[in-house]
Order: sequence, then C-alpha cells, then structure tokens
Amino acid sequence: MNADTPLHPESPAGSGADSTGLAEPLLAGDRRALARAITLIESTRADHRAQADALLARLLPHAGRSVRVGITGVPGVGKSTFIEAFGLHVIGEGHKVAVLAIDPSSQRTGGSILGDKTRMEQLSRDPAAFIRPSPAGSTLGGVARRTREAMLLCEAAGFDVIVVETVGVGQSETAVADMVDLFLLLLLPAGGDELQGLKKGIVELADLVVVNKADGDLVAQARHAVAEYGHALALLRPATPDWTVPVLSCSAITGTGVDGVWDTIGRFRDAQAASGRLDGRRADQARAWMWNEIRESLLAAFTSDPAVRAQLGGAESAVTAGTQTPAMAARSLLARFRHEE
Repeated sequence: MNADTPLHPESPAGSGADSTGLAEPLLAGDRRALARAITLIESTRADHRAQADALLARLLPHAGRSVRVGITGVPGVGKSTFIEAFGLHVIGEGHKVAVLAIDPSSQRTGGSILGDKTRMEQLSRDPAAFIRPSPAGSTLGGVARRTREAMLLCEAAGFDVIVVETVGVGQSETAVADMVDLFLLLLLPAGGDELQGLKKGIVELADLVVVNKADGDLVAQARHAVAEYGHALALLRPATPDWTVPVLSCSAITGTGVDGVWDTIGRFRDAQAASGRLDGRRADQARAWMWNEIRESLLAAFTSDPAVRAQLGGAESAVTAGTQTPAMAARSLLARFRHEE
C-alpha cells in the first residue's frame, strides 16, 4: 500500500486536544498520518468534525510557511504532466511538494475519477512528494470544501510548496485564487483567438501565464503564442498591484522552461513579501474562508432542519408550477427555519 493511501479516521476517543493521536506523527512528516488527517477533515460526521477542529487547532502554529500555488488550464493543456515536471524540479531544489488535485465529481452519482496519481506516477513515488486527489463535489469552483484545511495539514507536515490543481477553466475558479499566493494559468500554444475565447474573469485572476507543450513542431507556435498572449494581457488590469503578469513557455515533456516558471514564482513571492502584500493577501483569504464556512454551514443546517425538510418539496413544486414566487417560497422556508411560523 502506498504511504499516501487514505485510511479511515480512528473512532472518537473522547474530547480534548487531538483525540485522534495524529498530530505528533504528522508533525514528524508521517505521510500516512497526513492522509488519515485529511480523511478526517473531509468527513461530514459531527464527531469527526469536532476531532478535526481540535487537530487543526493543535497544528495551526506549525502551518502557513509554504509557497501556495494554484494551477488551472483548458482541457488538454497537460496540467498533470506539467505539475509532475514542476514538482520534480522543485524537489530537486530541496523542497517538499504537496499536490492537492481537485477531481471532477459526477453531478448524478457524486462519483469522482481520482486519477491524478496514475497520471503523476514518477512524482507520486518520490518520498518528498504527497499527492492527494479529492472529489470536487458541488462546492463552488470545483474546490473541495476542505482544501484550505488540507493545505494547513500539509504545511504542518513539512511540505513547503503546496500546489492546488483545479478542475478546469471557469468563472468560479475565483475560489482557487482565494486560497493561494499565486494563480497560474496554463495555455496551449495556439493564437490569440484562444485567449479571447477564455472567460475574461479567469484571465484577470492569473498572476502568471505559461504556454505548455512548447516542444517539437510546436516550438515556433508557442513562441508566437507567448507574444500574442503578452499583448492581450497588457490590456487587462493585473490581479496583483505593481506586478506585470509574465507570459512564459515550457515543455512539461522535456522539462524545458520549468525552471523559469519556478524562478518567476520565487520573484513574485519575494516581491509580495517585501511589500507586505503577501501577509495582507493571506489575511483577506482567511477572512473570506471564515465567511465561506459560515455560508456552507448555514446551508447545511437549513437543508437538514426537520421543519424545513417537511415543507421543502411543496415549496419547490409551487415555485416550478408558478403558483408561488421563489422569493416568497424562500422567505416562508426561512421563517420555518427560524421557527417563526
């Protein structure tokens, strides 16, 4: 069994700090303990949630020291291949890399492909790497709800570079940008028409654009694409003040240009840290995280409330039949939730 294989959390062992016994081995870099801890925080059971909160409180002082990178791109751009090449290069520079890969979940069954380890075979075998695929579920942006907490666990386990791979390109990818230090957009070596075809919101979130597959017959095309994308991005406001979004090219297959991507990430983070914007960005993200948790928790409490559940089906039927406005139905259900009716 691979050391990263998720295990079921231990049964509740009473209240108090870290009743799971996972904190100490995790802090020592035990990847099995890390995998079990992530399984624990992803659990929806109330007793597991209490254990997860205690574990996170114990580990929080040891987190926050990593470089957090979000990576997205169009289908077929080679995200997994790029992340493997990138991860191996960064490990070669003396770092430890954790990859949190968000897999697309089936909207009908909730099933998930979870195939990133098979696509990153070399990286997954490296003792300095940890790959954890998680199903996206229905959370905004295809980001598993507990990805932020998983990042903290990985940092506490000694991984100083965290990569969050997202499902793909879309307006809701703002959820990823709101949890990382740098947001990287991978593109194919096509012309400027492709950039125009992307949703403007996702392009405006990028701190770094990388044209992948710059190898073989595509080298010249990639070089032309870098220039095209550079001109197009010059017309947009950068996501980060006082930072001109670089457009680079690389080949994840040959490894050419991957070092330049890592060097650029280092320059970006150094500049942000020196200006104080890195701390400000993370503080803003923590605040947004809190409010997102409030929204998610309130919705879960609302839909599980017995009084609401008793009326929910009828309210939906009335709305779809046109006999009641959605606003009226929502107010009635909220009144039930507040026990005002």
